[in-house]
Amino acid sequence: MAVKSQDSESVFINCPFDNEYLPIFQAIVFAVLDGGFQPRCSLEDDDGSLVRETKLLDLIKECRYAIHDISRVQVDQDTGLPRFNMPLELGMFLGMKAAGDL
Repeated sequence: MAVKSQDSESVFINCPFDNEYLPIFQAIVFAVLDGGFQPRCSLEDDDGSLVRETKLLDLIKECRYAIHDISRVQVDQDTGLPRFNMPLELGMFLGMKAAGDL
């Protein structure tokens, strides 16, 4: 995927994407659109051949703003460990911003 230049109207949304969270996700998307911005998230590209981190970095590079809801951490049923993908994505966004990449 070619990296586009940063779009001042794009907002990266980092939140859970399960059915339980769906009404909140829809409200976030609505608020972003109502504010005149373009919502963006990792659900846009389902190409499994892409490395997840590369896909996320490319998407984050295209967004000037972000919304991160890291309020829900659940334990994986199989491993008993929490998934920290949402805090990782927040760290990626903040790191890129601090490095001047955003």
